[in-house]
Amino acid sequence: METKTIKNNEQSTSKTIRISGSEAVVRSLMAEGVNVLYGYPGGAIMPVYDELYKFQNEIHHVLTRHEQGATHAAQGYARISGKVGVAMATSGPGATNLITGIADAQIDSTPMVCITGQVGSHLLGSDAFQETDIVGISTPVTKWNHQVTKASEIPEVIAKAFYIAKSGRPGPVLIDITKDAQFEEFDFKYEKCTGIRSYKPIPETNPNTLQAAADLINNAKKPLVVWGQGVILGEAEAEFKAVIEKAGLPSAWTILGASAIPSTHPLNVGMVGMHGNYAPNVLTNECDVLIAIGMRFDDRVTGNLTTYAKQAKVIHFEIDPAEVDKNVKTDVAVLGNSKETLAAILPLLKENSHTEWHQKFKDLYQVEFDKVIKNDLHPTKDGLTMGEVLIEINAQTKGEAAIVSDVGQHQMIACRYADFNVSKSNITSGGLGTMGFALPAAIGAKMGAPERDVVMIAGDGGYQMTIQELGTIFQTKVPVKIVVLNNNFLGMVRQWQQLFFDKRYASTEIENPDFVAIAKGYHINAKSVSKREDLADAVKEMMETEGAYFLEVIVEKEDNVFPMIPTGASVSDVRLE
Repeated sequence: METKTIKNNEQSTSKTIRISGSEAVVRSLMAEGVNVLYGYPGGAIMPVYDELYKFQNEIHHVLTRHEQGATHAAQGYARISGKVGVAMATSGPGATNLITGIADAQIDSTPMVCITGQVGSHLLGSDAFQETDIVGISTPVTKWNHQVTKASEIPEVIAKAFYIAKSGRPGPVLIDITKDAQFEEFDFKYEKCTGIRSYKPIPETNPNTLQAAADLINNAKKPLVVWGQGVILGEAEAEFKAVIEKAGLPSAWTILGASAIPSTHPLNVGMVGMHGNYAPNVLTNECDVLIAIGMRFDDRVTGNLTTYAKQAKVIHFEIDPAEVDKNVKTDVAVLGNSKETLAAILPLLKENSHTEWHQKFKDLYQVEFDKVIKNDLHPTKDGLTMGEVLIEINAQTKGEAAIVSDVGQHQMIACRYADFNVSKSNITSGGLGTMGFALPAAIGAKMGAPERDVVMIAGDGGYQMTIQELGTIFQTKVPVKIVVLNNNFLGMVRQWQQLFFDKRYASTEIENPDFVAIAKGYHINAKSVSKREDLADAVKEMMETEGAYFLEVIVEKEDNVFPMIPTGASVSDVRLE
């Protein structure tokens, strides 16, 4: 493994000192620039926590109320800051409680390092108290994992973990450290990892593929870009904007790609996928060149693969070769980091406008507005809609807030109607669809970008999966804004039951507690509104309140999210009602 000694970091060391393995963990984290981590102590990780106590002026440990909350908080921190999020737990149930967040980070390409304590090495395999094979359990959902049984391994393993988590296509890494390795002393020296033999995080870009892609784009009559989170992870927002503006490319986004360019950009034609916008979904099956940038052709984006963009030449800009041709056959694959590949193709592109093709998107948007958007945002019925809430949040935040959404109907409404004028503004669980993600992720997001407004949006179902993290907000005083859109249903499941199961609402109606009283029990300012005339003032009060704030909005019980592409249908078979 190629390494280099860290310099210019007062907490790192380029000289040898004799310390315990647990102190080495803390010093290694500081050498990687970690100043905040999320976790929950227990017996097998207690030596590390003892060292964290000594270094609490250097590293702020946030005590979450559940280990899953620690991983989601680390995810929110990583997604908004671009840094590696760190979560820590003890062995056994502490470690297994991390798995959902680790799996979420893996499928959404979020850089995260998780550290777990483990029983003493002499007890491994004996079914000791709180022993689980967390390395075996986490292998399918981590980018890399490793069990440490000797203190001397700790610096190199942690250095390697941070390098792997952040480089190339990011992802989660887990390090499991036996208790005896935490106590053992050794001569500590930290060297930051800069490369690993056999691991090539960024593939080489073939210049011929750049030219081939440019030729297809230059000769296209009906080009369409679909971009994903790879643009944001590659910090390629400026290069992406330059490419689409020069070539006049209508551009649609996956939910994790949202905010790479502002919502109001004239070339931004909306969201693709199951609940995406009508125009980009329908016209996917009419375009002659489909340009995928930093996205993986997820099934929620493509619908029925046998009918997906069969008429189009497909160009795929991608950092992970495993994603190329995995779901959709590619005509030209441009491998590499999006920041570099987009910059390289820019001079090869001709200036263009595609005026008539753009008009098709505008015409279909009008169809969607008349049948769906108008009713969502300007309803005539008595009950509040979820879309109305987003409009008020947009007005109060000017589209500059980070929106952290949970999973369900409200998530799709937030993605569709929130204004995203700043990159890294749509933080949600994409590939895994983890209910309970939003509340702890909002904590991490606010700590990762304290200068930004962070607004959490959840449904009444998902909110209760991690509601205990209100205690973390109370203890840390992190000023997140919490919005629960309450329809007393598991709304997305209920929608499917209505449309595909003859309205058999099996186990989807919820009897909810007094959410306002619970929030106030944690000394968080709280309010509930159910009338349209009260909504604007309530959102304004929430945003103007200095600390954390909880706002419950009672919305229509049986509203549905449209457009919708039924499972297994073609992207052009979009239902508007």
